[in-house]
Amino acid sequence: MSGGRRGIDRLALVGVGLIGGSLALALREAGYCGEIVGFDRNPDHLEEGRALGLVDRAADSVAGAVEGADMIVLAVPMRAMTAVLGEVAEAAPAEAVITDVGSVKSSVVAEARERLGAAAGRFVAGHPIAGRERSGPEAAEGGLFRGRRVLLTPVAANDPAAVRRVEAMWHAAGAAVERMAPEHHDHVLAATSHLPHMLAYALVDCLAAMDEQREIFRYAAGGFSDFTRIASSDPVMWRDICLANRDEILGMVARFRDELDALAGHIRDGDGEAMLSTFARAKQARDRFCEGEG
Repeated sequence: MSGGRRGIDRLALVGVGLIGGSLALALREAGYCGEIVGFDRNPDHLEEGRALGLVDRAADSVAGAVEGADMIVLAVPMRAMTAVLGEVAEAAPAEAVITDVGSVKSSVVAEARERLGAAAGRFVAGHPIAGRERSGPEAAEGGLFRGRRVLLTPVAANDPAAVRRVEAMWHAAGAAVERMAPEHHDHVLAATSHLPHMLAYALVDCLAAMDEQREIFRYAAGGFSDFTRIASSDPVMWRDICLANRDEILGMVARFRDELDALAGHIRDGDGEAMLSTFARAKQARDRFCEGEG
């Protein structure tokens, strides 16, 4: 570790929102980080992040943020990553470790290889499996990652010391760190995160287009609220995720469509036994998941 007892002397945070801001708070609370310098394309987010104490200093460019940093965290939308990696490549210190927090990994690893050149070995792709439906710096929470999983997707070209430093950073934030191949990550997350978000968005959009939408939402019960909570997530972020992980998401949508068609067939045919079997299997799987989480 650099900086004596500290793990990070100067953290450059590119993107001062929910995830980046929460990481900054967690590292500050742990005493793991010295100075935190932030940059955000949205000047209101940047100023708010400074006012909330998420960053010590606000930079006016990516280059200004990464100057002198020994750890660089890219917490920007997926479609902004290409441009940001190019700017980081031009300005990052030679020994700085670079990581990201995006929900899709294969495309980011490929972009880093192309944009960062010799520095690509110090780019360690990561994804914290944590979040809230609210976004922006005001939603940041120091305990967001406590007890949550962070998936790192290192590749053969990675510097092992860089991987260890990113792991140590997330451990300091309270997270449990696991490693996974980028392609496998994108397949798993398409099923467990990306598809559920698509279903929530599609359901709310469908109901909102109905003539009786006011009555539908007025009498919606807790189950509707629980199921659709994630439809309040940042639309820009999820548009970018869909475009970046298109093939895996389309595969999961097709698989779910087959399952939904089968269930509709059981209902149409009045096949109560088939419905009961489907519901029982789902309940058992959900209960096992909840027991494991508990």
